[in-house]
Amino acid sequence: MPSRGTTLIVMPAYNEEEAIGAVIHEVFAALPGVACLVVSDGSTDRTAIVAAASGATVLTLPFNLGVGGAMRLGFKYAVDNGFENVVQLDSDGQHDPSCVPSLLAQLDAADIVIGARFAGSGDYTVSGPRKWAMKFLSTAISSIAKTPLTDVTSGFKAAGPRAVRLFAVHYPAEYLGDTIESLVLASRAGYSVVQVPVAMRPRAGGVPSHNPIKSAIYLGRAAMALVIALWRTPITPQG
Repeated sequence: MPSRGTTLIVMPAYNEEEAIGAVIHEVFAALPGVACLVVSDGSTDRTAIVAAASGATVLTLPFNLGVGGAMRLGFKYAVDNGFENVVQLDSDGQHDPSCVPSLLAQLDAADIVIGARFAGSGDYTVSGPRKWAMKFLSTAISSIAKTPLTDVTSGFKAAGPRAVRLFAVHYPAEYLGDTIESLVLASRAGYSVVQVPVAMRPRAGGVPSHNPIKSAIYLGRAAMALVIALWRTPITPQG
């Protein structure tokens, strides 16, 4: 399993002052010796201040770019500072840091490891258009990646050295690009993708990013994101 000393936890955060301090403390308690980077994505509250006071390294974007833009900055920071592996972790408390070792363990044989919510662990469920979209996307990307995947929109992921170098330059910043397009990008470059089951927890604070209105248009936007990902020219592998 990759060393924690070569692993960077990246937490994209937008107005998460309520939860982020406790999440950072949990990361350090569950993963002694790991480095934690918070990318405050145009936050207008005290997210950056709380994160820094809690012991994380903090990078601040002047305006909101979305998860993709924040993660690209995180991958670039990892490359510039000698980290080989990156784990993306939500700053709202939904991802359990104690699951990180199970993701890292799979990086010995894979380039990207997805923490899957629908793979036998926990009781996380979705319904309506989001459920249909997730099933459609999982089927499509499983075919592209040539491996069964059940949760391709999960934001709980680990990337190994080759994927980190690729994403530092090419990580998609568009809506759903950080999930759907990044997996298509990596798979078409010949990088391997696997998943491990994880349990999802309730948000510890902040405002959910989805509501019924957004869920109603999720299916169409997800399909468009997949079309865009497939339309783009495949990227040359990064060694």
